[in-house]
Amino acid sequence: MDMRIGELAERAGTSTRTLRYYESRGLLPARRAGNGYRTYDEGDLRLIQQIRTLQDFGFGLEETRPFVECLRAGHPAGDSCPASLDVYRGKLAELDELIGRLGSIRAQVGEHLAQAEAARNEAEQARPTGPEPLCELTIHQLREGEDT
Repeated sequence: MDMRIGELAERAGTSTRTLRYYESRGLLPARRAGNGYRTYDEGDLRLIQQIRTLQDFGFGLEETRPFVECLRAGHPAGDSCPASLDVYRGKLAELDELIGRLGSIRAQVGEHLAQAEAARNEAEQARPTGPEPLCELTIHQLREGEDT
């Protein structure tokens, strides 16, 4: 069943502008009907769904290309080709590195927090335990009370 760009955008949950962009990047085929309108089919919907799913996972648009090409080659899934698996491996390595960096930053923030709390506790313990010092206004009010 052929559909026009508006219907494909609606079914894929995206905009016609995005679909035109995918087309300009060579990710979506540019087929035209006799009247000049773009036409798409269910296979194109699968391509868009694959791209959007990967982008939701943090893949860049170019990283989706091997998955799209795999689908276009007639494979049942975009990740059933060696090039797609290589992209998955690369993304996992990227995520592992990011998790490592975040773990290091978390440890540093935790260390700073512990130091700040220790310094605050030291300052509280060093504070004199006598009555709170009076501010200038309180001293002035006490003196006025003595004059009466």
